[in-house]
Amino acid sequence: MGTPMADITASMVKELRDKTGAGMMDCKNALKETDGNLEAAVDWLRKKGLSKAAGKADRIAAQGLVGLVAKGRQGAVVEVNSETDFVARNAQFQEMVTTITDLALKTNGDLAKLLAAPYSGGKETVEEHVKEAVATIGENMGVRRTGALTVKEGVVADYVHGKVQDGLGKIGTLVALESAGDEPSLFEFGRQLAMHIAATSPLALDLAGVPADTLEREKAILRDKNQGKPAGVIDKIIDSGMKSYAKEYTLLEQSYIHDPSKTVAQAVKDAEKVAGSAIKVAGFLRYALGEGIEKKTEDFAAEVAKTAAAAAR
Repeated sequence: MGTPMADITASMVKELRDKTGAGMMDCKNALKETDGNLEAAVDWLRKKGLSKAAGKADRIAAQGLVGLVAKGRQGAVVEVNSETDFVARNAQFQEMVTTITDLALKTNGDLAKLLAAPYSGGKETVEEHVKEAVATIGENMGVRRTGALTVKEGVVADYVHGKVQDGLGKIGTLVALESAGDEPSLFEFGRQLAMHIAATSPLALDLAGVPADTLEREKAILRDKNQGKPAGVIDKIIDSGMKSYAKEYTLLEQSYIHDPSKTVAQAVKDAEKVAGSAIKVAGFLRYALGEGIEKKTEDFAAEVAKTAAAAAR
């Protein structure tokens, strides 16, 4: 006979977690459902696919899709990873990413809230649904990050690069334009600006938005390169260097890809004439699939040997 539900202890949960690799809450639920019977709880987790999913958790998931949605004055972006591009082309995976992206509009860039949100109006959360998908599809997957932009007046425009279907691709950008101007004109300019951001990957709107330690590192490099010169000369070199840095890495100072004779700031001024009102670029987000994820590399011979060994089992 099992242990009464009230007697389920932390040590029992830990033992089940060590045995299966499943999440703490999943282990606790399994023990509750099986009246504290450890072996029955293991089977319960396996039937739910949660133990199987945990076994894949150490695999690097650097493929997948970026999901993007923009509706009027708000927009959201999500990165959902898989291990292979093959799974990213799977209709079930794409449907899941689309659903999660739509939910992201309501959670305003908060990853914890998104993972805890009910999936598609059901009882299971987004996090639980993804775990079930891992067990069903057979690959490690995860919702890696999410962001959102809103404006009180104006538009949030979007652009997807490497699109596999509406709102899904390899790079997703959002740009928020605050303005009382004509919304269709604003959105059209916003879409062009979002394309620019996808292509140039700016670090910030302007130098004020670049982290102070990043700027200091750039200045230190210029100082080291010009050691021995008078202090006044070095100051001028650093000032010039920061202007060059801004032209390369800050959105408003970059050359506008649709008309390189202008900066983005000048393109904004031109757009104001069409929209009939002042425009403020209030913010932007750019998500590129897999950026910052350290990918494992294996030589071809090792990969073939690994595949052959797996096939022989």
